[in-house]
Amino acid sequence: MATVETQRQTVRAQAKWVHSSARKARLVTDLIRGRSVPEARTILAFSNRAVAKDVEKVLRSAIANATENLRWNGDDLVVVTAYADEGPTLKRWRARARGRVNRIRKRTCHITVELAQSAATVAAVAEAAAAPKRRAPRRKAAETTAEETTTVEATTDEPTAEETQS
Repeated sequence: MATVETQRQTVRAQAKWVHSSARKARLVTDLIRGRSVPEARTILAFSNRAVAKDVEKVLRSAIANATENLRWNGDDLVVVTAYADEGPTLKRWRARARGRVNRIRKRTCHITVELAQSAATVAAVAEAAAAPKRRAPRRKAAETTAEETTTVEATTDEPTAEETQS
């Protein structure tokens, strides 16, 4: 039996050549993967790692892409994927004793964050789109004036002629 998967529409943002090692960035991206956007923002705001600021910038960029391009609400989004790939390593040298050198590796990484709408939001949007739109039937001008006059007479608090005679 074959399973049918529906593809979710996602929004992506990427920061390249971030001056941090991919290993350190992965520790932060693992914390926010699969979480809602408000929850991910809170986690990043209270993280002690320096790369958390860079990940938060990428998250904010992805949210901006979703709100501007697709008109999605930023609070209804979920972090589908968040990962850090290795970028190019800058190789530098440091002078040591007796004419020797030590290699210094300045590592970089590429941080990517993908967002999608939460399942509840997708279901609500699909339900609203599938439901038939019902409009009130159009009335003729003569019918509306007759109904309005009867409702006005029924809502007055003045006693009628029958009530004053008894």
